[in-house]
Amino acid sequence: MPTPSTPAKVIDAIRKAPGTRVKVAVSDIDGVLRGKYIHKDKFVSAAEGGFGFCDVVFGWDLQDVCYDNTKITGWHKGFPDALARIDLSTYRSVPWDDGVPFFLGEFVATRDGKEVPHPLCPRQVLKRVLKRAEKLGLMPMCGMEFEFFNFAETPQSWAQKKGVDPEPITPGMFGYSLLRANGAQPYFAALFNELGAFGVPIEGLHTETGPGVYEVAILFSDALEAADRAVLFKSGAKDIGARFDIMPSFMAKWSAQYPGCSGHIHQSLSDGKTNRFYDPKGAHGMSRLFESFLAGQIAALMQFAPMYWPTINSYKRLVDGFWAPVKPTWGVDNRTASFRVIPGSPKSTRLETRCPGADVNPYLAMAAVLAAGLHGVEKNMKLTAPAITGTNQGAENMPRAPRTLIETTRVFEKSDVARDWLGDDFVDHFAATREWEWRQWLDAVTDWELKRYFEII
Repeated sequence: MPTPSTPAKVIDAIRKAPGTRVKVAVSDIDGVLRGKYIHKDKFVSAAEGGFGFCDVVFGWDLQDVCYDNTKITGWHKGFPDALARIDLSTYRSVPWDDGVPFFLGEFVATRDGKEVPHPLCPRQVLKRVLKRAEKLGLMPMCGMEFEFFNFAETPQSWAQKKGVDPEPITPGMFGYSLLRANGAQPYFAALFNELGAFGVPIEGLHTETGPGVYEVAILFSDALEAADRAVLFKSGAKDIGARFDIMPSFMAKWSAQYPGCSGHIHQSLSDGKTNRFYDPKGAHGMSRLFESFLAGQIAALMQFAPMYWPTINSYKRLVDGFWAPVKPTWGVDNRTASFRVIPGSPKSTRLETRCPGADVNPYLAMAAVLAAGLHGVEKNMKLTAPAITGTNQGAENMPRAPRTLIETTRVFEKSDVARDWLGDDFVDHFAATREWEWRQWLDAVTDWELKRYFEII
């Protein structure tokens, strides 16, 4: 069903739609969709004037435990409703939920009597970066890829196992396997077909190296739509998987035995007509603009690192020689580099940023790569770093990424580039949430500790 072309037509379509429910959702700080069903009459009102949504979605962690170190939201504020605006252009129907109408929303705040984007809303953070890109006459085009493991588990079975020894849906290391894909054919087909019908078009879906692991490439689009699609893919895959008693996990590294899960971001810059990254006279077909964009990302990688590696577990993926790049390197069609330049036609020339994990909040990861790249464009930065060749040849003396969340968070918190592009309120809040996450890890007693120390010491 084609999407209605104007807000008035969208609202009219909802009025005429069968049933009484509409589903709305917003992204929390970690990129998890939080939402509710509302009556279609309430939706019409909300579409015009917004609706209240508790701002605790920015004030608690993945386990719904409230932060004790944030300023804009928290117990000291009483967790009031914030105003959420429905983006009518995100209208879709959910094929696996009786075709219920679905919309994404974003938060706004009031400052000096005027409505402004909420500084902590991940979708608004990305829009802030895109607005600055627009002032440069540029429109970022993006596409995301995710690797994710799939397990024969339900929330109940996983709780009974107490978080230990999940069962992958297929065994062994068998990348690009039609045999393994066919072994879970109904689920595999449902991901491809139902998410496509949900407005999340899949360009490719295949098995990766590891038991029960898939990789998806989501069709590229303008950056905001690309981030919407990425958030909806992660949520939708979990909804669909549950129907087959399958639990997809986008955790960065569930087992030390296997490669981790990436969240690669493909990017180019358009002026509305042409791909500004392409120049047939440039080295590798790269324009000077492309070089400046890449130079910005290389220079600022570590300043935005917690937005690429946002959890304690993210850093378990950053193992030398295990697929995930660990240094701010670039190369031409080189998958061992953090930044893979993909030469091609005037349409296909692009940059693939390969360092983010699948555990990212897509809005924030996309905001980070674009802010870093556009910083390079604004400063007309020169691409002075040489390209690596082979397996990181040329990067021997380059410092690698930190191995802990608290180290990257401290760099991020002090970053003038991050504050310039994302705003002080967001940087302070996000740094506080990552510091909280680190403290939860410090207090935890793990299976590794029990196995290592319990009997011997």
